[in-house]
Amino acid sequence: MKSFWLVAMATITIGRSAIAQVAAPDVHIATAQIRGVVVVRLKNGVDILAGLKDAVDRQHIRNAVVLSGFGSVTNYHVHVVENSVFPPKDAYIKVRRPHDIVAASGYIICGRVHAHMTFSDTKRAIGGHLEPGTTVFTFCTVTLGILDDDAAVSRIDDFTWH
Repeated sequence: MKSFWLVAMATITIGRSAIAQVAAPDVHIATAQIRGVVVVRLKNGVDILAGLKDAVDRQHIRNAVVLSGFGSVTNYHVHVVENSVFPPKDAYIKVRRPHDIVAASGYIICGRVHAHMTFSDTKRAIGGHLEPGTTVFTFCTVTLGILDDDAAVSRIDDFTWH
């Protein structure tokens, strides 16, 4: 049995040019095999986002999924969404106290790091989109599952694709 997709089209006019934009499907599915695993260990004093970017560049990683992460930080900097209408607005949170890293998630999308982390102390856990300025205390280990270069993940974090 053949399946057919009906895709709504919108036309956006920029100057004198018209660009057709395909609406995002309600559910976008990208399938890919993990073709390898890269374990990145960052030492004391390293900025986590910069360290991940360096590892991605050095390993020539185009697409990957963040499988796990743990360690500790002396401080963190994240952003979270603070509204529920488009366009989204970000609230930036900077905390200068030691915390454990209890979770990491995200993707490497076309060579760009899109990582989220959850941190905890003795009272609470908090997390968000990783920003520059999150500094490793003891160590930070992040495990990446490497996807094919042509994995269809280029728009998975594009909030304008709706």
